[in-house]
Amino acid sequence: MTQFNNLQGKIALVTGSSRGGGRGIALALGEAGATVYVTGRSTRAQSTRADVPGTIEDTADEVTKRGGQGIAVRCDHTLDEDVKALYEQIKREQDTLDIVVNNAWGGYEDYEDVDFQAPFWEQPMTRWDKMFGAGLRAQMVSSRYAMSTFWLEQKTGLLINTGVYPDIGGDNPVNVFYDTVKRAVANMSRTMSLNLKANGLDITALALAPGWMRTEAVLHHYGLQPDDLDFLKVEALQATESIEYIGRAVVALASDPHVHLKAGQLLEAGTLAEEYSFTDIDGRRVPPFRA
Repeated sequence: MTQFNNLQGKIALVTGSSRGGGRGIALALGEAGATVYVTGRSTRAQSTRADVPGTIEDTADEVTKRGGQGIAVRCDHTLDEDVKALYEQIKREQDTLDIVVNNAWGGYEDYEDVDFQAPFWEQPMTRWDKMFGAGLRAQMVSSRYAMSTFWLEQKTGLLINTGVYPDIGGDNPVNVFYDTVKRAVANMSRTMSLNLKANGLDITALALAPGWMRTEAVLHHYGLQPDDLDFLKVEALQATESIEYIGRAVVALASDPHVHLKAGQLLEAGTLAEEYSFTDIDGRRVPPFRA
């Protein structure tokens, strides 16, 4: 996959990893040998979606099958007490934490209720609240607990905030709410990095953008099963990447002893694939996504 792929002994947390990119990141970290805490609200006892597969237990089991250790913890990342309990559990069980990937996102819930491309005055404010509450705010809360529970003492760690696209918005934003929160993720990651540097902490914070991923929901929309190679027969999906492509980017970053040189940057999975010489699971090297 890449020259940097041995994460044996590393402890990682991937938020929002029952499905989608979070699942792909957890699986890739497991394949590299890491212990991965898998969090989200979808459990085998109660899933948040009936139309697509995916639970935290499913992801954790697959992490273990791939050579790592998967640990499922139900956590609603909009509830600070849940996040606090999560970090306290990792502290009790591991006493260290090396990698945090903040991937939880609630901005696509009730996607069909109102046209996603409608002007801002027609967008429901509940969509704004979910994008910021279960997205941007959840990333900040998780980051703060990573600092207070582990990294202020450890003085080392890797923090990755996902989900932001470099070309978002422009002259024709798809969705004003979406454009605003995604730009905020990049800015938050940059300014986090400045805070860390100013306080002499050897902790790397950065933002990472996937391309257009073939998530379970995307494949369901086209009548396909997860990782069904028939996607190549669908013209609209030929430029897409698997959910594990961003996972391989995370593994490359986490394994790179010089990752601190990327602090504060907004990186892209497709660009990192070139730099670190990895491919997607189907052997393709998918270029950076552009809307």
